[in-house]
Amino acid sequence: MSIPSPNPIPRRSFLRTGGGLALAASAWPTLSLAGPSPGPSAKSCILVYLLGGPPHQDMFDLKPNAPAEVRGPFQPISTNVPGVQICEHLPRLAKQADRYALLRAVSHPNSNHTPMIYYTLTGRETAQPLLDNDIRPPQRTDFPHLGSVVSQGCPPTLDLPGHVAIPELAIRSSISGEFKRARSPLRGGNGGFLGPKFDPLCVDGEPGLAASVPALSLPEWVSQNRLQARSEMLSLLDRPIPSRSSGEFDLLRQKALRLTGAANTERAPLFALDSVPTEIRDRYGRNRFGQACLLARQLTEAGVPFVSIHFNEMTLCDGWDTHSKNFEALQSELLPFVDQGLSALIDDLTERGRFDDTLLACYGEFGRTPKINANAGRDHWGDCSTTFLAGGGIRGGVVYGESDRIAAFPKSDAVNPVDVQATIYHCLGISPETLLYDPFLRPSPLTLGQPIQAVLA
Repeated sequence: MSIPSPNPIPRRSFLRTGGGLALAASAWPTLSLAGPSPGPSAKSCILVYLLGGPPHQDMFDLKPNAPAEVRGPFQPISTNVPGVQICEHLPRLAKQADRYALLRAVSHPNSNHTPMIYYTLTGRETAQPLLDNDIRPPQRTDFPHLGSVVSQGCPPTLDLPGHVAIPELAIRSSISGEFKRARSPLRGGNGGFLGPKFDPLCVDGEPGLAASVPALSLPEWVSQNRLQARSEMLSLLDRPIPSRSSGEFDLLRQKALRLTGAANTERAPLFALDSVPTEIRDRYGRNRFGQACLLARQLTEAGVPFVSIHFNEMTLCDGWDTHSKNFEALQSELLPFVDQGLSALIDDLTERGRFDDTLLACYGEFGRTPKINANAGRDHWGDCSTTFLAGGGIRGGVVYGESDRIAAFPKSDAVNPVDVQATIYHCLGISPETLLYDPFLRPSPLTLGQPIQAVLA
C-alpha cells in the first residue's frame, strides 16, 4: 500500500516509520505527529530495567518505623538532599541525590511478570492483564518497545543502530533443577508492528567484547576483506533493480556492513571497551552490569539514541525476582552493582559534558510485597514501586509521591507506569500527541500517560 508523504517537519516529529520489512521487501504504515514536544530535549536515553521486580522498600523507600516483618534488616542513610534517605547499601548514590529524582508512588494493579513487563515497556496491557502470565515470544502484532519508538523518532546515522539491548529482553528458566538457564525472549522487547527495522540490536555476549553481538560476528572463514569484496559484487548485481523495498534493504545491508567494520574499520570498536582506560572500567565495576553501563555510555555518546540494559543476567543470583534470600542477594550483588554502576555512569556523563544530553531511567516491572515471606524473600507487588530518573530534562533532588507507612500503596501523588513512559518521551522531545498506525492503519496514541511535570527541569 502506498501512503502519501506529508510535508517535511523536524526530525523528532516522526514523518514516517520507514519500518519496512526489508527482508521481505514489504512496506509498513506510517507514524505521524502534530509536532515536537516543547521543553528541554535529551539526545539519548539509557534505560536500566531491573527485570524481576526490585524491592523498593529495600532500596529507595525504606520504612524504618514499620514492623520488623516489613522493614527488613537494612537501615536508611541520609543523602546529600536534606530529608531524603535511601538504603545504606547505596552509599555512592546517596551522595548524588541532588542529580536524580525518585517517584515513590508508581502503581498499577497487576503483579504478574510478563503482562507487567509488556505494560511497563510498551505502555499497553495484554489481552488478559490480570491473568496472563505465560511466557510468550514476541509477535509482530505487539506494541513496540519504547526504545524502538525512540529509534524511529530520533533516527541515528546510517552507521549506527537506533536501539541496542544489553542483552535481549528475556527471562531465564532453570533446567533440571540446576542453576543452568535457558533464555526465553519476551513480548514487549522488540519493534512490534513497527517492523523488524526497529528491533533492537542485542548484545547477548559479555558486554565490552567486540564479539558480544552475535548478529555482527563473521564466520571464521570470512575475513573483513572478503566480506567487503562480496558486498561490492552484490551491489553490482542489484543495481538494475531499483525500488523502494530494495532501497530499504540496501540501507539495512549497508548499516550491517558498517557495524561489522567491513565498510569502515573505525566503526569496529563500537561494542568493544578495550580502548577505555583501566581506571574508568574499574570505576564502573568489573562485572557484567558495570560494563553494560559503560558500554551504554559509549554507545549513546557515539549517537545511538536508546540503550536498554535488561538487568537479570548480570549476576550469579537470579536477578531481581527475590522470592527467597532477598536480603542476601541484595547485599552481596544487586545493590552494590547498581550503586557502583549507576553512580559511575552519572559521574562519567557529567565529566564528559553529556549528563544534560542523556536521560537515565531505572525501574522494573513492579515492586515487592511489604511483608517478608517465610523464605526471607519478598513476592510480586504491582501496587507500589519506585522509579529513578536522572539527566536530560529531569530536575534533580526531587522526591515525588509518597507511599503509605509500609510501602504497600500510594499515599499521595500516585503515578502510573505509562506516565513514566510519557515523561521519557517528553524529555526526548517526542510529543505525547504522536499517533502510531499498525499494519491495518488503525491509529493508536503513542502513550496513554502524561509527563510528570513535578520532575521536569
